[in-house]
Amino acid sequence: MSTIVCQRVGKVWPSAHGLSVEALRNIDFTASSGEFIALLGPSGCGKSTLLELIAGLETVSHGTITIDGINVTQPDPKAVMVFQEHALFPWLNVLDNVAFGLKMKGVDAPQREQRTREVLDRVRLTRFASHYPHQLSGGMKQRVAIARALVSKPAFILMDEPFAALDFQTRVLMQQFLLEIWSTFRATILFVTHHIDEAVLLADRVVVFTASPGRVLEEVTIDLARPRSFTDPRFNDYRVRLTSLMEQEVMRAHEAELAL
Repeated sequence: MSTIVCQRVGKVWPSAHGLSVEALRNIDFTASSGEFIALLGPSGCGKSTLLELIAGLETVSHGTITIDGINVTQPDPKAVMVFQEHALFPWLNVLDNVAFGLKMKGVDAPQREQRTREVLDRVRLTRFASHYPHQLSGGMKQRVAIARALVSKPAFILMDEPFAALDFQTRVLMQQFLLEIWSTFRATILFVTHHIDEAVLLADRVVVFTASPGRVLEEVTIDLARPRSFTDPRFNDYRVRLTSLMEQEVMRAHEAELAL
């Protein structure tokens, strides 16, 4: 079983004229195999920064992050990032985009194609294998980005608001697609979102952040069977609880700004 452990994690960004910005302070939480965890909080509270630290794209200023007991100091193949922008290579078709990471790791061509086609089949993208990004819809591009993450068989998929730019209809379809993929591949997902309904719909557990500098305000376990419905009274109970926590932090941040 793979585990991510964050212990008293802090991140300070340097800035001009000797000033600095504290993005995260004393973050403690654990993510275990097979969980779907939503990271929810006000804008600018450091949720995306935390994913970058876990992915090894940035270094912590304080504390430690470990994956299976090993300190994260550089990108780890066990944890793959999916960004809000799909970042597909426009000159590569779907097959080659998904296979790109395997190619960089030196996987030989026959094995690379076999693994890539297996993933494309499981995420229902086989008939688009020869398409180029400009020929795909926004939702389809994100499906390719997710397939590219899955092909390396990571233990953790780190998703930074991957559906934020999608229209409502496409977003709903992508949420259902993601749940299907998660139930099939069983990678642990850490999913940054600003949307309370999305967090309740998708997650086993919601980690709520304070306003900047981000700290863990509360962890809320979503005890609802899947598939979930927005009209379920218990769904609304979680919505109300999380909305109250978010309102509290937004107002606290606003009052702090007024005081300055």
